[in-house]
Amino acid sequence: MNNGIKGKIIKYLMIFVGISGCFSVLFGAWLAHAGQAFTLHEQSSFHTALQYQLFHTLGLLAALVWAISKSSTTVLITACVAFFLGIVLFSGTIYIKTFFSIVIIGKLTPFGGISLAIAWGLLSLEGIKKL
Repeated sequence: MNNGIKGKIIKYLMIFVGISGCFSVLFGAWLAHAGQAFTLHEQSSFHTALQYQLFHTLGLLAALVWAISKSSTTVLITACVAFFLGIVLFSGTIYIKTFFSIVIIGKLTPFGGISLAIAWGLLSLEGIKKL
């Protein structure tokens, strides 16, 4: 992967971090005030999606800062993309399932969780490479 492509990926992922962080705050406020109309199970699912979105958005931000400040290796960029996919596939599918009652989309949620786990594993691998 050449540096031009890596740079573009980093820029788009930084934009995603801002949007994801913003929506984490907005969804959290919405859940605290208007989310009471949902069942307790739906509120719990929504809360889990929100928590995962916020934590992994921060993880993605840290990985991007690492990539910008040190070196944007292919492993590090792949970890960032895995965070992006994980947030969208895990939290995004839970939101869609909860808001729109599209149950079938829930089949994608585990792939989001796997993607998030892969992202953290790749960060570990990058750290090992730096020893």
